[in-house]
Amino acid sequence: MKKKRKRGWRTALAGMACMAVLLGLTGEQFRAGAAWSPGQQGGAVSRRVVPLGRAVGIKLFSDGVLVVGLSAIETDQGSKSPGKDCGLKLGDVITHVDGDQVDTIQQMQDQVERHKGQPLTIQAMRGEKQVQLTAAPVANRQGTYQLGVWLRDSMAGIGTMTFWDPDTGVFAALGHGINDVDTASLMPLESGGIMAATVSGVERGRAGAPGELHGDFDLTADLGSLYANTSQGVFGRTAQRLSGGTGAVEVARCDQVHTGPATILSNIRGEQVEEFQVEITHVSRSGDGTRNLMLEVTDPKLLSATGGIVQGMSGSPILQDGRLAGAVTHVLIDDPTRGYGIFAENMCRAAG
Repeated sequence: MKKKRKRGWRTALAGMACMAVLLGLTGEQFRAGAAWSPGQQGGAVSRRVVPLGRAVGIKLFSDGVLVVGLSAIETDQGSKSPGKDCGLKLGDVITHVDGDQVDTIQQMQDQVERHKGQPLTIQAMRGEKQVQLTAAPVANRQGTYQLGVWLRDSMAGIGTMTFWDPDTGVFAALGHGINDVDTASLMPLESGGIMAATVSGVERGRAGAPGELHGDFDLTADLGSLYANTSQGVFGRTAQRLSGGTGAVEVARCDQVHTGPATILSNIRGEQVEEFQVEITHVSRSGDGTRNLMLEVTDPKLLSATGGIVQGMSGSPILQDGRLAGAVTHVLIDDPTRGYGIFAENMCRAAG
């Protein structure tokens, strides 16, 4: 890492999409998507990759600071809300203050303290649009100057690596993006990395309460660095050779994935990656989202250990007919034995 930062870590990142409200695929119109091939989108991934299923720690530093809350400040003159009044909104990403780049909460706090009660110019990204706002910090009853804005600049947690490409060193994980837990906004990536993790326990899933993998990882020792956080997964590169339960396999085209038996690779205890039986019960070839497949866990061993799909298993590779078909992305809230997956081909396309 090029920058050393004092951060407040959030540990609810991995498998976060498993907690989202999920909509069924019934009634969707199916259509074949354009096939991915090496060379598209920069050619970041080869046609043959190594499926992993390995639990890792994932940390992400945001590009700018994300607005996750707006609050009133109690001052000697009454309640004031300079952040809200100037037009800031939840999900805005503050990138500059008075022309100076800000990437951390500490940098933002320094700017507020420097300006005290004087107006400051805030540049922020609101989706794809840049906005410029002006706000003057106010002193609370303790004399501390504030804007009344809650911010986040980093996240960390446990997730599962889907595959590694031995030709390029590119790896993929999660099968969905890392979204802020308060705003549901995709976290803008400045830098990040993966770290070796050990699964220390499992909270079993049950109807209405998705389970969770618990684990330990070392924030100081990176296995690889991240270069993209997308809605189809997080991607990075590593100089280390990564091995899985199988050797390199072909990435299945979307039209090669079908209903029927399949397996997933997942790390639910220690550092051991195991293969479990599942059934692909539905395939949607519409779009490039994260719910292309519906899965049902049929393996008695996995059902006994976890109750089905739990948080932290997002990214577990799905194998079918000797190919990498996809990755687990979501669990159904009311039935942890079932969930969704993304096509591996869509992840490979997003890796570029």
